[in-house]
Amino acid sequence: MTATATRLRDLVTEEMELLREIRHDLHAHPELGYEEHRTSEVVQRELGRAGVAFRAGLAGGTGVIGSLAGGAAGGPAIGLRADMDALPIVEQVPDGVARPWCSTIPGRMHACGHDGHTAILIGAARVLARIAREQPLPRPVTFLFQPAEEGGAGGRRMVEEGVLDGRVLGPPVGSIFGLHGWPEYPLGVVGTRSGPLLAASDRFEIAVRGVGGHAAWPHACRDPIVAAGAIVHAVQTIASRNVGPLEAVVVSITMVEAGSGFNIIPERAVIRGTVRTLSAATQQLAIRRLREIATGVATAYGCTADLDYRINYPVTLNDPAMVDRFDRVASETLGTDRLRPVELPVMGGEDFAFYGQKVPACFFVLGLIPPGASTMPALHHPAFDFTDEAMATGVELFAALALRE
Repeated sequence: MTATATRLRDLVTEEMELLREIRHDLHAHPELGYEEHRTSEVVQRELGRAGVAFRAGLAGGTGVIGSLAGGAAGGPAIGLRADMDALPIVEQVPDGVARPWCSTIPGRMHACGHDGHTAILIGAARVLARIAREQPLPRPVTFLFQPAEEGGAGGRRMVEEGVLDGRVLGPPVGSIFGLHGWPEYPLGVVGTRSGPLLAASDRFEIAVRGVGGHAAWPHACRDPIVAAGAIVHAVQTIASRNVGPLEAVVVSITMVEAGSGFNIIPERAVIRGTVRTLSAATQQLAIRRLREIATGVATAYGCTADLDYRINYPVTLNDPAMVDRFDRVASETLGTDRLRPVELPVMGGEDFAFYGQKVPACFFVLGLIPPGASTMPALHHPAFDFTDEAMATGVELFAALALRE
């Protein structure tokens, strides 16, 4: 490592006041996927102030890539990634006491901690830039600030536009690390696992069509709402009866829409949801059974059904060698007592997976539960707020991963 552990920790401590300000500012001004214009401007401002070369306007206009030189000429870079987008959720004020940094945008909030992720990567860029002014970095570092992780596949667009292969800025990326705040781990504890960490995340829509009419004469109609209800119930058998008990699949119905009045049987009902899997075989089985169940049940009720299935994010697969590297660096930097492996895959999805399809990758989790608490609001909960103190661990570990010889 080019900087001592003590020097690195001191630099991180010196940056924390600014990072809190940045994180609170981002939290107060949340922006949805591909709308992160203000957030992107904050990132560009801070990279410029730190003397980090950058390119903006990526992946629909808001993505940013930064680069620091290091190592032998032409050597591969290490990539560090953060996501910037918020969610369409109304922020809930805990205990009726508004935080000064609560969302100022109605119906928008950082309920998944991307404000913290962005601030952490800004902090890592600032710390590594300061070290680079003192001595050469062992390798180039690429900082990837991407839009639209929450369903918009901003990571895929970043990859397609060449952020990993050297077409945009800096040398090609040879390996990449990313993190996610984790409200199930104590503050300062980190962890990951080899192989699948997060699931493939797909979405679907089933359009059920019947014959509408007067609600007082249902016998003259073919009610798509009744058929849709039966489909919602039947698709639960995919997990319970079609997939082996040691395999993993989640089929969740999250939206049902139909009708325009209390006395009208509608012509159409729409069912929307998500499927999460850890293998291609299980994914294909789920698609086939969704189609069979939807069409078969609809036919039994005198209706028709069409399935529109969108394969969205692939499985987030951690490279074993990158996980070994992460474990060694985390143990040396934080101590073995702060390293807690993730025992089983999590069925959430992450578009960090697109980077891992191109280069060896490791995605890890960063504990957020404050001292003295046993729990905290979950991700995507309206009362969630990223724990500021966790940023120091994230910055230190990102920087240490970049500095390891």
